[in-house]
Formats: sequence, structure tokens, C-alpha cells
Amino acid sequence: MILLIDIGNSNIVLAQYDTEIGEVYRFNTVRDKSIDEYYILLKDVLKDTKKLVISSVVPELNVVFKALAEKLKIDTMFIGPGIKTGVQIKIDNPKELGTDIVCDHAGAFKHYYDSAIVVDMGTATTISYSDNKVIKGVAISAGLITSKEAIVGKASQLSQFEFKLPKKVIGTNTVDSLNNGLLLGHSYMIQGLVEQIKSENKKDVVVIITGGASRYMKGLLPKEYVFDDSLLIKGLLQVYNKNI
Repeated sequence: MILLIDIGNSNIVLAQYDTEIGEVYRFNTVRDKSIDEYYILLKDVLKDTKKLVISSVVPELNVVFKALAEKLKIDTMFIGPGIKTGVQIKIDNPKELGTDIVCDHAGAFKHYYDSAIVVDMGTATTISYSDNKVIKGVAISAGLITSKEAIVGKASQLSQFEFKLPKKVIGTNTVDSLNNGLLLGHSYMIQGLVEQIKSENKKDVVVIITGGASRYMKGLLPKEYVFDDSLLIKGLLQVYNKNI
């Protein structure tokens, strides 16, 4: 059994793989949990695991998961330098690119097309463009949840609220107004950047929406956009297969 793990700033996403990818689980990322605490959290899925395949953008947790793997004598592969991904990177400093984005595109190349725009909605919303299996660049903005927490945290008269699908652009109460501004604003930003990427590169490519906050965009983005919550996990498996 292989355990595929994506360690992100907001969530740790994981799924088991035997002959196919199993159910995908999400946990809140907690940087100060101990090795033992993560063991208690994950022990049920770790007991049959022979290999960990990890993408991480949280360096402090790399140490924890490496120690956990050593404690349980589980072979571990971290996505990074020296690992074959099938993804080329042509940006100013390839080392700056997060392994999550690399794995997103590895998944896109395997299951969709060799050129893609991937919108990954996590702590940040990243919009990355690849052409013929080469990542050409990324646009980064504050994520939807990050934006919500920032405005509620900084505005004295605003309180926490649940996201719900807007019915119109202008709200007549505070909660509707926040939903309209955040959800519709984020959806228009995504569409605008996607169309500009297509225009600048003179290429119409598949657009894939993924990440923990992507569920809030359903019904707000064009129907031709593809929603795939497990894109990164699929990419992790593809990278693993290239290295065995």
C-alpha cells in the first residue's frame, strides 16, 4: 500500500493507493503537532503502508514526517530535486516553484492534456500555465479563505459567516454583501486571469480547478472548466510511477 500525501499550508491531503486511488481525506495543517500526535491521527492508514510519497510546501513538517516514517520503517519519497516528474519548468528560478504546482501539472498531463491552466485554491490561489509539458509561469493571489479571514479579522463590525452561492451581485445585507464580494470577486479574478493567460500565449487550453476552496466556485465559473479535487494526488502517483 502506498500513501500519497500533500502537505499544504492549510490542509494535509492524503489518499491510499493499491490498485487505484482510494478516498481522499483532508486534515487541518498544524505545524506544532509532534510526531506522536501525527502518528495517532494517521495510524489507521499507516498500518498497511509500505511507501510514503509526499509533496510538501511546509518545511517544518518535513522533519516530522521524515521522523515518523523512520520510526515506522516506511520508505519515503519527497518530491524535489533529483526526482523525475515528467514536468519541465521554465521560469526565472525553478527552485522557487512549489512541488504542489509541479504535481498538479503532472496530474493534468496524465489525465487531461499536455498543456493546461491549473487553478489551485488553497491558502493562496495559484493560477499556473503549462504548454507541451513545460510550466511557463504562475499568478498568485490571496486565497478565498485567506481573504475571508483577513476582512473579518480586520473589520470591527464584521463577524464570521458561511459561504453561500450569491443570487445577485449587489447584496442587501452584510452576509450577502460579503458573499458577493468574496465569491463573485474571486470567480471574476480567476476568469479574468485565465482569459489573459490564453490571450498572451495565443492558446486555448483546458482549465482545471482544484484545491480545498474550489468547492465554493462550483456554479460560479464557466461550465467548460474542469473541477478535479484529487488532481494533486493523481500527480503524486504519476511522479511515483516515473521513479520506480
